Amino acid sequence: MIELHAFDDQRAQSDALAKAVGDALHASLAASAATAATGTSTGTRPALLAVSGGSSPRPFLQTLSTQSFDWARIAVTLVDDRWVPETDSASNAQLVHDTLLQNAARHAAFWPLADTAQDLHAHVAALNADPRFSVAPDVAILGMGEDGHTASIFADAPEWDHAITTAERFVAVHPGNAPHARVSWSLSALKEVKHLFLLIAGPRKMDVLNAAAASLQKNAISQLANDKGVRLDVYWCAN
Repeated sequence: MIELHAFDDQRAQSDALAKAVGDALHASLAASAATAATGTSTGTRPALLAVSGGSSPRPFLQTLSTQSFDWARIAVTLVDDRWVPETDSASNAQLVHDTLLQNAARHAAFWPLADTAQDLHAHVAALNADPRFSVAPDVAILGMGEDGHTASIFADAPEWDHAITTAERFVAVHPGNAPHARVSWSLSALKEVKHLFLLIAGPRKMDVLNAAAASLQKNAISQLANDKGVRLDVYWCAN
């Protein structure tokens, strides 16, 4: 199910999404504390927030960094990352450090997805065994390409079938027409996210989303939009 939130300017879009993310994180922290209080868990885990890279989310991430959340109880990770060193300008981890992990949000933990000192496939296997990622993120903010990909689940990648069917949390992806190998949360993991947001702008992206939602297509956003168990809150700016 898609819930559309439309805005005429980027500032209003960023402010509204920051508030919605804050409300979702607060709800997740409260639920974790309640579970711990009943003795059904050994302790409260941080709320896990997954964010996207690229140029589009930069203003939103900067806005989010100033919000007075309980950042010390929040861990930030990525929806996906390119298989490049963190010092590379293509690194989503670098973007997050430069935009989100500043101001109030500097108190959050950061759990990266890429470590090019290791073999890609061995690293993905290690992520899938990492207890920090034993559950899907509490909150995730997705982006979307004009080909309908989200996270790094590309329809032209040889890993497409695996990425949309595996029960594993993470997949290695080699896009056909985009640079760099990637590490991405799988489609099944994204479907488990409690609070799933999509941040897009412009009429072309809305056309892509509408077509993806109208009938099941071979792209990741259509796979999400046509799953009746998934609620996708879309924050769209017309400009």
